[in-house]
Amino acid sequence: MDGHVEMGLIGENFDPCFVGRMKEDGYESRSGSDNFEGASGDDQDAADNGQPKRKKYHRHTPHQIQELESFFKECPHPDEKQRMELSRRLGLESKQIKFWFQNRRTQMKTQLERHENVILRQENDKLRAENDLLKQAMTSPICNNCGGPAVPGEISYEQHQIRIENARLKDELSRICALTNKFLGRPFSSSISPIPSQDLNSNLELAVGRNGFGSLNNAGTSLPMGYDFVDGAMMPLMKPMINEMAYDRSAFVEVALAAMDELIKMAQIDDPLWVKGLDGGVETLNHEEYRRTFSSCIMKPSGYATEATRDTGLVFLRGLALVEILMDANRWAEMFPCIISKAATIDVLSSGTGVNRDNALQVMDAEFQVLSPLVPVRQVRFVRFCKQHSEGVWAVVDVSIDAGQDAANTQMFPNCRRLPSGCVIQDMDNKYSKVTWVEHSEYDESVVHYLLRPLLSSGFGFGAHRWLATLQRQSDCLAVLMSPNIPGEDDSGITTAGRKSMLKLAQRMTYNFCAGVCGSSMHKWDKLSVGNVGEDVRVMTRKNINDPGEPSGVVLSAATSVWMPITQQRLFDFLRDERMRSQWDVLSNGGPMQAMVNVAKGPGYGNCVSLIRGSAVNANENNVLILQETWSDVSGALVVYAPVDISSMGVVMNGGDSAYVALLPSGFAILPGISPSYHGGQSNPNGTLVTPDIDGNLSGGCLLTVGFQILVNTAPTAKLTLESVETVNNLISCTIQKIKAALSLT
Repeated sequence: MDGHVEMGLIGENFDPCFVGRMKEDGYESRSGSDNFEGASGDDQDAADNGQPKRKKYHRHTPHQIQELESFFKECPHPDEKQRMELSRRLGLESKQIKFWFQNRRTQMKTQLERHENVILRQENDKLRAENDLLKQAMTSPICNNCGGPAVPGEISYEQHQIRIENARLKDELSRICALTNKFLGRPFSSSISPIPSQDLNSNLELAVGRNGFGSLNNAGTSLPMGYDFVDGAMMPLMKPMINEMAYDRSAFVEVALAAMDELIKMAQIDDPLWVKGLDGGVETLNHEEYRRTFSSCIMKPSGYATEATRDTGLVFLRGLALVEILMDANRWAEMFPCIISKAATIDVLSSGTGVNRDNALQVMDAEFQVLSPLVPVRQVRFVRFCKQHSEGVWAVVDVSIDAGQDAANTQMFPNCRRLPSGCVIQDMDNKYSKVTWVEHSEYDESVVHYLLRPLLSSGFGFGAHRWLATLQRQSDCLAVLMSPNIPGEDDSGITTAGRKSMLKLAQRMTYNFCAGVCGSSMHKWDKLSVGNVGEDVRVMTRKNINDPGEPSGVVLSAATSVWMPITQQRLFDFLRDERMRSQWDVLSNGGPMQAMVNVAKGPGYGNCVSLIRGSAVNANENNVLILQETWSDVSGALVVYAPVDISSMGVVMNGGDSAYVALLPSGFAILPGISPSYHGGQSNPNGTLVTPDIDGNLSGGCLLTVGFQILVNTAPTAKLTLESVETVNNLISCTIQKIKAALSLT
């Protein structure tokens, strides 16, 4: 066997996630886990006397296989030095390591070829079916007047072709009506247009082939930017994944197409539909122009406010990779941990065509959050529709399902409605994607605290710039995790595996902090009402019994948001600086703190994970060790930290599993500076919309959310005492006062 097997898909473009998918496919090969002792694959199986010699069979231990598989995910082509290190660590010969990796790469190549063959066969079957339909239509054309066989010689060639096409369309229309009757369970007339043209500015063509697939055609949509819709894409209908929906599925296609049409127009049209802010970046919607451009039969509920923003930027992700993330509820929530507290796919109507997810259509539930206890979590059920408009160009749109369609669930999600929102994704030549993000929602403003209302009405709470900034930051972090070398700012000698393990631990810490601040239903929090606790402080409790990632017992969470007359940047620099920590953190015991390890998560300012060491109060106590994650961008800033066990962190820093490190996070979220006296969305005398700049240029301040989670009792069955609630409430008040005093704020 050649010692250097070269494959185009394994190298700098290797995707480690494919290894997991290959295992799910059930493909196993002895070549990846077994080996022959002393065999080279060529001529070394012959003895000195020239007689054939049986190969000595050697099966690797499960531990050896696990270590080899783990290393293969990181580096499928190890060099001589790496093979020597593996052989020393696993007790194998260097040539055994070499042959294992050769066999493993061959195994992966075989699986890739099988996968490509399946896709090619599917495409071949599709083309053959379409060809059969065309042949059938051409052999038996029907006269449009009499319904009998047409005589080509009596009419022109163009008329003959039109009649053939007309006969084919009639046949397909009758078949789709029959399929619709079976699918909906009620009669469906072919004489009535399923989508009124005045409500949807695109043509709809439904076609069912021999395999019973449906087709969506957006040929009627005009795209000034040069996008070209792909006609005739097949959309296979699937059974719901979770439950039978109570909604009328026949309306989903109409809703999805109308929403896609509106999203494309809102992404393309500039002035006067969109008005740029004072900073020239984030754009807000001109509502009067929107009402003139788009007609809607759905009235906004009384007391609801409207927010709509648009932003454009480059993201270090290929377009198809981003589409896959958006269409997977779990990966979507992981990509936006500070915005999405919970997401689930309720029903899949279409999985899309091929690997491009064209015409994928599904129903989803999600909870959206702003990092403040004064803003209720937004619970939304919506349809998500993905369409590939041309090579390298996709659009993904969301639109809420009207709760009025189901009388039993009219109060399911009462506080928010998601109007057509989403993104247009275009692949660039430099491994980046250009993303235009549009956010448009209506929400119940009465349930939002007055301090946070300007933030939401101006679009900075759930706006497009927050989604795009988070996507850019998370894609940079993903690139760091996939990189063989993770940058750091220390000389501690921590391994690359240790850095990645630290980043995963910090990701879990931040997610739990956000859940504690916002009270997501992902964790079963119980809200408490205590007389001596201010109305602006939310206190919740829950019990942990079997989660290894948290200490067992009764956990108490408290959070509040306050206005700070200081810029976001200055406040962030103060809170993240370990040298200033003793001025506000009780864990520092008033002593100095020192950063041991700094792991960069991307190029953004202050975007890193740190391990901070504090001094013990006396010689009999161990030093305090704190894990901290920080980041700052145009959408806000975050400083989250948690005390960690020294021995557990030793395992993590050596590349061990971080899932069993117990964490109770606390920290700060800094929201863009909009004064409570600001009334967003108002027009000045010239008629243009006035919006504040990021970082308080209009207001000179920012909003600070403080959140603490503490273990009040190690027994899960223990009762919560009033003293514990007062302790955490006093901790919040004292911390805020110390921060203001240190920054000379009143």
